[in-house]
Amino acid sequence: MANPSSHQVYWWKNFQLGTELQIAGSFLYNALYSFDRMKHCYFEEECFEFLYQSSVGVERLLKILLILLEHDEHTDQDSFEKSLITHNHVELYDRIRKKRKTGWGDVHVQFFQLLADFYMSTRYDRFGLQSVTRPDQAREFLIRFLEKHLQISIKAELPISTPIDERMRNFIGRTIGKIATVGYEAVKELASQRQLYTYELNYGSKAFRLFIAREYAFENERTLRRELLIALLHHKFDSGWVDYIKKIDPIAFEGLSPSDYLHYLIDIHPDQDLMGELQARYQDAPFDKGRAAAVALIGTDVSPKGYDDYEDDYGGDDNDYDEEDMF
Repeated sequence: MANPSSHQVYWWKNFQLGTELQIAGSFLYNALYSFDRMKHCYFEEECFEFLYQSSVGVERLLKILLILLEHDEHTDQDSFEKSLITHNHVELYDRIRKKRKTGWGDVHVQFFQLLADFYMSTRYDRFGLQSVTRPDQAREFLIRFLEKHLQISIKAELPISTPIDERMRNFIGRTIGKIATVGYEAVKELASQRQLYTYELNYGSKAFRLFIAREYAFENERTLRRELLIALLHHKFDSGWVDYIKKIDPIAFEGLSPSDYLHYLIDIHPDQDLMGELQARYQDAPFDKGRAAAVALIGTDVSPKGYDDYEDDYGGDDNDYDEEDMF
């Protein structure tokens, strides 16, 4: 590759790396989301998802920082790009700390090592026959990391597995949060020195929530849902939604307790048991297409005003609603 022009380098560092920063933040957000919805460490696929999202997000963040630190007008482009073809997070970290103080501690370096071990040895392990003689490695990696730093013992077996509690979630949130915050602030500082805007993020994006809002848990979202539910029940929305909803006959949910249904409304994660009950209720008493359209209106940008009678507006009982249209 011929030496790039200054315009190419500017575009690369300003815009391409800016997109990469958004992607890195999205992966790290998804990692925290994955861990938040885990109930325990028994299921290998859940541990794998968390570690995979973490490893990709951290790797991309480290490489962005490394480019801003190492690359200049004297850099051989081909050799430099080849040097970035690695999934060893510790190797990337070592290159970064030779250029500047990082602000990451032992726990973060050990997390880098965990991710490097996982990414280089576990991603495709089960595609080989020899994997049948080894324990699930993603689960083992994650459990050992939690046990070491929280000084606890974790069981991952059925019917009883150690539940993931708030202490574990806070620890993972703080660990990934510190990696994200330190990395982002370093990117912002270096980009600003070079008159680049690599650090600018889309407001409200996953990356914005992680890097700028610095929210590494999901309790604020649950609080928001609780407050919205209270406001809705107290008719604090004057656009007619409460009256509109009251005109739709409710489904007779009865398989679980009221607390379980409220938990689902507040939680931000899917619940297949409740989805199964909804499907069963639809099969027990099929609804017409008018009802389906009326329900689908809730939560959209369309105003309920003008839809005083959803049966008239949507066609009533003339056309039976087939639950297969939804499930």
